[in-house]
Parts: sequence; C-alpha cells; structure tokens
Amino acid sequence: MKKDNRPSSPAQKEDSKLKTGQTIEVAISAINDDGFGVSCYENTPILIAGTFPGESIRARISYVGRRETFASISRIIKHSPDRLTNLSCDKAACDGCALLKMKYPAQLAWKKQLVIKFIRRHKTLEKARLHEVIPSPHQLHYRNSAKLVVSGKFADPVIGIYRRNSHEVLDVAGCAVHHPLIDTIIEAVKAGIKKGKVPIYNPKSQMGLLRYLVIRISESANKAMVIFVTAERSYNELHHLAKHLKNAVPEVSVIAQNINSSLGNVILGQKDHFVTKEQVLSAIMGDTKFLISPRSFFQVNSGSARIIYEKVREWAALTGSERVLDLYCGIGGISLFLARQCKEVTGIEAVDAAVADAERNAQLNGIGNCRFIAGDVAKLIEEMRREDKKVDLIVLNPPRKGCDEQVLKQASALGPAKIIYVSCSPDTLARDLNLLAGLDYETREIQPVDMFPQTPHVENVALLTKKN
Repeated sequence: MKKDNRPSSPAQKEDSKLKTGQTIEVAISAINDDGFGVSCYENTPILIAGTFPGESIRARISYVGRRETFASISRIIKHSPDRLTNLSCDKAACDGCALLKMKYPAQLAWKKQLVIKFIRRHKTLEKARLHEVIPSPHQLHYRNSAKLVVSGKFADPVIGIYRRNSHEVLDVAGCAVHHPLIDTIIEAVKAGIKKGKVPIYNPKSQMGLLRYLVIRISESANKAMVIFVTAERSYNELHHLAKHLKNAVPEVSVIAQNINSSLGNVILGQKDHFVTKEQVLSAIMGDTKFLISPRSFFQVNSGSARIIYEKVREWAALTGSERVLDLYCGIGGISLFLARQCKEVTGIEAVDAAVADAERNAQLNGIGNCRFIAGDVAKLIEEMRREDKKVDLIVLNPPRKGCDEQVLKQASALGPAKIIYVSCSPDTLARDLNLLAGLDYETREIQPVDMFPQTPHVENVALLTKKN
C-alpha cells in the first residue's frame, strides 16, 4: 500500500500531539549545547538527557512545552560506543550531569567541538590556535560546594535540586560529582531534621522554617561550612540541628543561619548569624592561601581552577616590572597568583564582600603589591584611562554573560601589550574576542579546561596581544 505523504489535517495534528507520560521510540542525531540528546518525533524535536548520537531510545515524555519537549530514557535499544556501561548512578533524572554516562575522552572531544562551533562564527578568530581540552584532575566527586533545596516533611525530608521544568525536588544523596563529605553532611542533616522535628518551609503555604542548605568544602583542610537558610530567625530548632550536625560530622567547622523571607528564588538573604565560633574556611591552592566566607566565590573544582590560574601565569610571562589589572577579580584568586611575579596588581570587582575577602587574602599571604577596588568595572577603568594609568597586562574573568562592550573598549584603550580572558561560556567568549579584534587585539591561543566533568560546561583561557 502506498504511503500517504500528504500534510496532516489540523485534526490529525491535534490527535498526534505528544502528551506527558507517552512512550515513544526515537533515534538520537546530535547533542545540543546543554548536553541533551536531540531527536525528532512526528516533526517535534525531543530532548533526552544522557543520550548520545547514533543511539535508538525508547523514551517517556516528561514535559511538553511550547518551545521544548523533554523525555527520559525508558530503555536503550541501540547503544553508542561512547556510552559507559560500568557506572552506576541513580541521579540521572536530575539532568544536572547530562554527560555522566559518556566516556571521558568522548566528553573532552565533544567539548572541543563545542568551542570550535562558536569560534568559527567569527572570521577574526580563524588564526587563533585552539589547544586540546585539559582534563580535570578528578572526573567524579570534584564539586566542593552545593546549594540545595530542603523539601518534604520533617519525618521524611528531601534535600536536593529541582527537577527540570518542575517544582519536584530530587534527592541528590550519592551524587556522582559531589565531594563525599557533602553526602555525609546531607545524611546527617536529614537525621537532625527528623530528630528535632524541624519544620520544613512550604513555598505554597509560606509556612515552615528550613528552606535551603548550602555546603562548602575545603579539600586542603578537610573542613566544611554549612549554612542553614531559614524563612525566619529561630534559635531553638537551629541550635539543636547545628549541635547534632557538629557531633555527627566533626569536619564541619563553620555553621551559620541565614534568614531569607523573600518569595523569590534567591537562595541567600542579606544577613548571616554564626552558630560556631569559626566564621571562615581556609583553603590552599598551589602556593596561595584563601579564606572563604559564606558569600565568597570560590571555584567549585579546585584542581581545574589551579590549572587555569597556572595557565594565566604561564601566558602572562611576567618579569617583575609589569603592572597588572585584574577585572572581575572576585576574592583575588588570579591577582594573588600573579602578584609575586610582577610590580603591582590592581583588582576591580563589583561585589563589596568579595573585595573585602580579596584584601584579607592578600594580607594572609603577606602580599603587599595588590590593591583591590570595589565598584563598576567600566567606570573605574575609564577613570584609570583619563588619569593615563599605565597597564602592561589585563586579565578579564567576567561572569557567564561576558563583558559589556564598554568594558572592552575602556580596557583596550589602556593599551596593554597582552589581554588574558578567562571565560565560562564559549559563546560569550567568542563574541567578546571578536569585539576585541576590532579594538586592535588579536587572539593568539585558546586553551579549554574541563572545570565541570559530566556536564556540558567548559572553561577557556584566551591569550590576546596588541596588533602592531
């Protein structure tokens, strides 16, 4: 019988519309930028985490949106040669580690192709030398921090993250990328909630106490910081919960209560109340010491962060006479790594608390040639340009959205011989490198570094020199 290739009528389309819970069979053709396997069913793109090109999948529709439809694996009919078969992890449903079941060399190859895709959009970057992705020293259990939702009832608490496109909280105990101490703390907190009958916050009724759990680990000191985020100030429940946690997990040296009564999704409120005498963690990266406060930004993968900092130092090739400007300096990580090899470093950061941490870290390391300034990056470097400040090297380390064009213009106007750009987004990195090409700076080299194994994210360090 001849197949009818005529377009479906509106009624037929309505009948064939995908529904949540429906089971389908699809072939995976690609992986998108978020690490999801891409397939197509009746002209509808379907995204399935943990699937790879060449695989045939029986999948269950989990979410039907106006723009995106997601499904989960019911059964793998045909396996990719890149699939791991000996890794047991039951947390795949969280979608946080979309590449968890992919062999690690294949992950690195995919991440390099992702970087290439964005670079090729700009002719100005054709001559840039792209290196192989440097692997993470640890592919599992590398994350030294976690921000988790507390849900359920005190008799059966759930601590985890939201399922994609849902308000359901998935328990992350046993997560393949969390530092093992994080799991130990989660289990101890659950036991403490049950024992103390700590009321858990309900977003719908806006009743209850405990909302979030923030955990930070110092791998070098083998110590942990735990922040209980609550809807209101409460001494009794938190005092007993903190006491239980300290007894159960001696590695926890800092415990704080943070009050957040807002109705939004921001995790931390404005004020921390410390339950313990100690208020900071100490950490060592390379030859540099850091103090980490509850709000400090510190790289979640210390091993890969050190690789990035050392690459910046290598490409900087400092001789001792240079003036360095570190933009978006955070708590001073890169500034302090470079300080001993140059004349002076000026770090600029928008967050006041981060600048206070940077100053404290400089003092901790006995470094006197660093100064840190809090304020708007574009305005502050414009002032430096008007004052005719001399700069030999600029380091850019912006958030994922990249640099504002005005920042790039003001930075290039200072005329440094080199710019080193550290980025967590290949997309915005390529965009900004293209803008810098129009401002007389040529991208020489790009070094990808795997900061987040098992996920689609990849960090990059780029070296630019001023055109003659």
